[in-house]
Amino acid sequence: MSKLPLLFLFLLTPIVLLAIMPGFASDFTLEIFGNANMDDTVDEMDITYVEEIISGNKEATELADANCDGKIDESDLDQIRRIIAGDEENLTIIDSYKRVVTIKKPVERIVSISIYNFEALRMLGELDRVVAIENNAKEKGLYFPQAAELPSIGGYPPNAEAILKFQPDLLLGATSWTKELYDELPDISIVGLDFTSKTPFSFAEETTKLGYILNSRDVAEEYLDNFENKYIKTIEDQTEALSDEEKPKVYVESSSGKYKTSGNGSGVQTFLEIAGGRNIFQDSPSYLEADAESVIERNPEIIIKYLRDGVGYPADNFSVMRDARDEILNRPELADVTAVKEGRVYIIDEGLSYGFDHPIAVAYIAKWLHPELFEELDTLAMHQEFIDKYCPGLDFDVYKQGTFAYPDESRL
Repeated sequence: MSKLPLLFLFLLTPIVLLAIMPGFASDFTLEIFGNANMDDTVDEMDITYVEEIISGNKEATELADANCDGKIDESDLDQIRRIIAGDEENLTIIDSYKRVVTIKKPVERIVSISIYNFEALRMLGELDRVVAIENNAKEKGLYFPQAAELPSIGGYPPNAEAILKFQPDLLLGATSWTKELYDELPDISIVGLDFTSKTPFSFAEETTKLGYILNSRDVAEEYLDNFENKYIKTIEDQTEALSDEEKPKVYVESSSGKYKTSGNGSGVQTFLEIAGGRNIFQDSPSYLEADAESVIERNPEIIIKYLRDGVGYPADNFSVMRDARDEILNRPELADVTAVKEGRVYIIDEGLSYGFDHPIAVAYIAKWLHPELFEELDTLAMHQEFIDKYCPGLDFDVYKQGTFAYPDESRL
């Protein structure tokens, strides 16, 4: 495995430009070398684009040097053709830590060190390649029944020696984990992918990229087209024309504690924008500790509380969610806040906001913010569809099991 520092992009040749060329309509740039025209896929258009670069009719782009040899020539055309066919020997990408990584293919032994990468591997039908996982996935045995059969490399911080025992040719994890291992495991392809949905585009780009790495791009595309994009677009189609006055002011409280919340650049902010709401702390840092006075001053019309413990798939009743809602409704300092006076206080499982089921969280929020617009959007049916189609091996009935949102009229 060869691993190229990001500085490579600037030093090897002056023809490689770090610039996204204008004129492409993609929502994201697929950061795979060979994606010469900087759109969201590697296809015949990239062959044409590289031919134009070679002939001098177009300028080089960051990703045009498909085989990363420092020059753009006929060998890059061959590499792009092989990527399209799925039979390339090496694939060079930029991971979510913005690090250039070359993966030797085919990938046969994977160590997964994040629950969202493990979820992605399950969705893609690639768990047979996984040789070890981290503790968090094993602790979520109800959601990940396959985890019981796999050995663990431990928890955080990741242990390089424990990983090496499994001789992986690919290590997948969130960037908070992988950044600790790049120097310790120089002979293993390490790819950091977060799948945390801070933007729909980053999530889609990561999903597509993993599909290329594992030659499962059709499955990745099916999920994006028929679940994530379908439901997110359904919601956006109803909310994008709303005026600011029609978007309720929302306070979202973190599972971390009282008046801990999220501002600009957070997943919460993204979800509220899609669902047609205004975050009362949208001009604040991504994560902040607020106080009662600042919430009262901004007077939210809706309050949403995230919970981490005692909810979700393992929970068998709504008592934890009910108690959390009652606690907010009975905070004396919030008695005159509109959301409390009108009873528009909602509780949601934090786990829905990350990973591949995040459109379900957006759907719940959209229904709470605009019940008249989304009366026909069935969150339980949507959730069951996700489990049945994208969680192979998971036998779970959301109509009878788990607690994911409260109040949820369809379950009460």
